[in-house]
Amino acid sequence: MARRPHIVIFNPDQWRGDALQHLGHPAVQTPNLDRMVGEDAVSFRHAYAQNPVCTPSRCSFMTGWYPHVRGHRSMMRMLHREEERDQCLLKTLKDDGYFVFWGGKNDLIPGQDGFEDVCDVKTHRGYNSSTDPSVPDPEPLYAPGQGWRAPEDDPHFYSFYGGEIDKGDAPYYRDMDFSAVEAAVEQIRNASGEQPLCLYLALAYPHPPYVVEQPWYGLTDRDAVPERAPGPDSWAGKCHFFNAYHGQLGCSRLTDPQWRELQATYFDQCARVDHQVGMIVEALREQGMYDDTAFFFFSDHGDYTGDYELVEKHAICFEDCLTRVPLIIKPPKGTPVEPGVRDTLVELVDFPATVEAVSGARMPEPHFGRSLLPVLADPGAEHREHVVSEGGKLEQEWRVIPGEAGGKEPEPGGLYYPKGILAYQDLRNLGKSTMLRTRSHKLVKRLYEDDELYDLAADPCELRNVAEEPAYAAIRRDLEQRLFETLFATSDFTPMGIDKRE
Repeated sequence: MARRPHIVIFNPDQWRGDALQHLGHPAVQTPNLDRMVGEDAVSFRHAYAQNPVCTPSRCSFMTGWYPHVRGHRSMMRMLHREEERDQCLLKTLKDDGYFVFWGGKNDLIPGQDGFEDVCDVKTHRGYNSSTDPSVPDPEPLYAPGQGWRAPEDDPHFYSFYGGEIDKGDAPYYRDMDFSAVEAAVEQIRNASGEQPLCLYLALAYPHPPYVVEQPWYGLTDRDAVPERAPGPDSWAGKCHFFNAYHGQLGCSRLTDPQWRELQATYFDQCARVDHQVGMIVEALREQGMYDDTAFFFFSDHGDYTGDYELVEKHAICFEDCLTRVPLIIKPPKGTPVEPGVRDTLVELVDFPATVEAVSGARMPEPHFGRSLLPVLADPGAEHREHVVSEGGKLEQEWRVIPGEAGGKEPEPGGLYYPKGILAYQDLRNLGKSTMLRTRSHKLVKRLYEDDELYDLAADPCELRNVAEEPAYAAIRRDLEQRLFETLFATSDFTPMGIDKRE
């Protein structure tokens, strides 16, 4: 059997799809990712996550299943049942002979079940607790007690903004992300050369709070930060959550310079992650492993970062700043590739199919991804005519999901109180919803609210809902038919295997 490539899955949390310099962003600094795309990788301008929050998105891109296939629409439910765990890409690679290192956060596998069947090493906040549980946790990324946070009477109280943080005398790498990256570098340096290596780096940055230390704080030119999508004038056609969340946040009092500073700090966080990408690439090159490595860089979802005078994200909102994600793929040597940027639509469910194609490993159950290798080789290749994303809850699920649906009323003052209290009080703020997007239009079907339709050419910020306008009736019918066919084709599958009857 030919030698299989090493695999790096570099997975930052909440990185917007537009925040890359090689895609034309005027402010963010991403030299390591830009260099990779310029030399030997492909960056997808229109890659979309299948859910706008962490756990459902991760369950989707690690299985090749859309969230509806197994009902993974909740932050509370991970790959729990045996047949779901078997489908996890990390387990597939481990069972196929890869040494699998998992560094960083989880949001994928139930912690009470352990991680032994999906990886060889799982770090705990960056440290290898499987070999030395006595090692203390690294210094928290954010100071204990949320010392970075604005006072309660400040409009930044719920904005997640903290700006520059001072980590004192502690080395800059003593936090979750740097600890995970340093541990991964050690895995590269100690690789045997006989067993293929898979590194899964699930980092915390640039997830809010919007805080970062030197030397990254201030790296972004504040004057170059692009315009935000505007705040509310009349959002009569948007979902109920938009107006309600805007009111709860209280961020409308922020001035434009304050918003720009928040945005720039987020881009500073992205620059920090780009530096960590460079650490992994450098280690691979030093060990002579870079050419033989398939490198995947993508996020689980995006972030409002001040667009619409909102921050963070929400489970039933599908604006491009939330559902569009970066996706960069550097294949191993011998795989045809024309480096550069691609404009075709792709989904994160295509990620495991692409790993299958480069590694030879095979997921045990059917899935719905399509390998991206043909698009790497041919800049003109088309991949998908539309993409989908979905989230939210059924009414019957409403009071049984703690922390999301109001199993317990949230306490005022908590960072997530504005979203939590809205979900607790009103079903419309977390009702089941699905989005389908083509190059030119976006349809959002809502179970408990009116639908939304946006003409993306005329209205790229998705501010004017044209779902009920006669001129768009034919387009709406076309998108609804596409959505029906997609959900019908992916609604379930026949599990592999034959059961005994006696």
